Amino acid sequence: MSTRQRLASWLKTKSPEDRRLILARVGFTTDDDVTPQDLARLLLQPRAALALARFCTRPQHQALSAVAWLAAQRHGPLLDLWHDGDPVTRAVPRADVLDLLAGDDPALRDHAAATLDALADMALVLPPHADHVIVSTGVHAHLAETAGLGRPAAELIGLHFNAPEVHAIAEALGFPKARTREDAERNVLDLLTDQERVRALLAQAPASARQWLLEIIGSGSRVLTHAYQARGVFGYHQVLKYAFRPGGSGDPDTDWLAARGLLLPAGLDDTAEVPIEVAVAVLGELRVPFTPEPPRPPSGLPDAVGADGSAQAAATAALSQIERVLAACAGQPPALRKAGGLAVRDTRRIAKAAGVAEEVARLWLDLAMQAGLLGLHAEPVQRPKGHRGKLPDPVVSLLPKPEYDDWLQRSPAERLTPIIATWATIPAVYTFWPEEAGTPVAIIEPDDPYAVGIRSAVLDALAALPPGKGVSADGLPYVTERAAWHRPLHFAESGADDDLVSAVLREAELLGVVAGGALTGVGRAVRDLLLSGAAWTSPEPALTAALTAMLPPAQATAFFQADLTAVVRGMPGPELAELLDDVADRESEGHAVVWRFSGSTVRRAFDRGHEADALLARLAEVAEAPLPQPLKYLIKDTARTHGRVRVVRSGCCLRSDDEALVEELARSAALRTLGLRKIAPTVLISARGEEETLARLRAAGYTPALESETGAAIVERAARRRA
Repeated sequence: MSTRQRLASWLKTKSPEDRRLILARVGFTTDDDVTPQDLARLLLQPRAALALARFCTRPQHQALSAVAWLAAQRHGPLLDLWHDGDPVTRAVPRADVLDLLAGDDPALRDHAAATLDALADMALVLPPHADHVIVSTGVHAHLAETAGLGRPAAELIGLHFNAPEVHAIAEALGFPKARTREDAERNVLDLLTDQERVRALLAQAPASARQWLLEIIGSGSRVLTHAYQARGVFGYHQVLKYAFRPGGSGDPDTDWLAARGLLLPAGLDDTAEVPIEVAVAVLGELRVPFTPEPPRPPSGLPDAVGADGSAQAAATAALSQIERVLAACAGQPPALRKAGGLAVRDTRRIAKAAGVAEEVARLWLDLAMQAGLLGLHAEPVQRPKGHRGKLPDPVVSLLPKPEYDDWLQRSPAERLTPIIATWATIPAVYTFWPEEAGTPVAIIEPDDPYAVGIRSAVLDALAALPPGKGVSADGLPYVTERAAWHRPLHFAESGADDDLVSAVLREAELLGVVAGGALTGVGRAVRDLLLSGAAWTSPEPALTAALTAMLPPAQATAFFQADLTAVVRGMPGPELAELLDDVADRESEGHAVVWRFSGSTVRRAFDRGHEADALLARLAEVAEAPLPQPLKYLIKDTARTHGRVRVVRSGCCLRSDDEALVEELARSAALRTLGLRKIAPTVLISARGEEETLARLRAAGYTPALESETGAAIVERAARRRA
């Protein structure tokens, strides 16, 4: 039976959910069941195995690297990635893997055995599992050199040193001046490959240098250092040669080790490597780094009491801000640049309308786009009569999609669910924008293959905190270190650092996934979904339940105060929010949302078709107590002056029963560009269209109303457009 057949038989014992999770980690998502045969064929492809390995923790990655290294020593290098036969031909004894990882330490051997079993559950160690360890050719090819074992001293010295450096090391080791490079190199290698002589040499070393050497070996045998400088490329194979840097590396311990050949150039700039013979002499046996225990949380962590309350305020504010961002796109759709993304001025306009920072506006725009609430709409270009040339490219605008109208009518939890579900699985950290990436722009294609793994690892790190504790800014290095333990390949390949982890935490806090440096109930739900794979297939039930438990139901009433503010305790329902947005400006939000009334906001409501009596009646319906007198006076006083000037749709005319006002308008210098001319004591005509006439009158401080040809008032609402 071939390895693929055995793997397919083993996969038959797994549930459809387990198979879909393995498939998702390879990079495919589906709600349908996948056959064991198809999945086995996919998992044996080199690229799929490497994709699965990216989801390994540090000890799992170390174990796979140890298997690949042992296979390379026993069976030679892998010459053909695709046609090198069945992976079983490169199997290594399980006992040898345990020896390489844990030596004779019983507790460590138990950890190593459990790690191999976990890798078998992930389909990275292939069946049979009892006596031998088999991994795919993709693991052999990509991880054989990541076991943290240095190369032989003879290889490193021969590759990267010229004669002067070899003679310098021999002299530092106490050998007499040799006649040739070969004699000096032989003396050096005789010492470095003799464990007793290496230990005797280290016994003479400063204690700090011995400790530093142990730390380098324990972290993978390589270290960044300025001990060497490149001397140029030599030889047929174009190998880079190095010399000792004048003045040293700046670290006495590193210089002591380098001078005696205990630390040699690795062939990468500013990187040195401990030869494998030296590591074996120090450890007393051949071992690879194996760290089964993750970093422990630091002591003195701050309390995260009230985290769910803070998360409630953050989630409420996020939902309110997203609504206003979408409303701004509906009211004045921004156009996409030819180079892609939104223009900075459009993003700033939307941010100002939503009352948020530009960075936050970009995040909401991109998440809403990926969640299917925003879409692109290309206006067709009409060909002018007689035109035969090439038409200009259509203008592509960003508009809400038809789904947006249904989304507005849902409960707060149901509205926030698709936003958080999208954030959890989107391959991008939108608020992380390095300086070298240029000016940040909204509406970009997410293309970071490491983002989801890093996000999941950050949530894993927070889940390990003691109950009731969170991390502050001082605890950020711990979060990064712990997250890198959970996803070492993601961090190593992407170069992720504290700045990226900080951006992930910032986004999580904005959405209520994290509060006070600790996971909230919603955050725990997101983490569970990512671990189970359901984040890609069916996240809605778990997320909606967690959000419903955290968010209060939408409020249908407001408390109106004598200082001309209205307060909604919690999340306002869509109808209440629309009414108050029409007649007042939002002033603050969080646990409560505050609107402020003014003469200009009430005039805006009248411009949109509200009438004083009906408006007061609607406000009274949603009021928790009788409306205060100052608000009633404001609405009635504004109504007395509103509409005294009437703009007629006659291309266009202005009329008013107030003859003095008509005369005032005709003589106004501020309205000179309208070309107003009085044709009757109560009628003016304008040289401009009705929209421009209305706009200029309002800019000059007047409060006109639009009227139809029949004399009926017209409600000024923009036509609703959808992508």
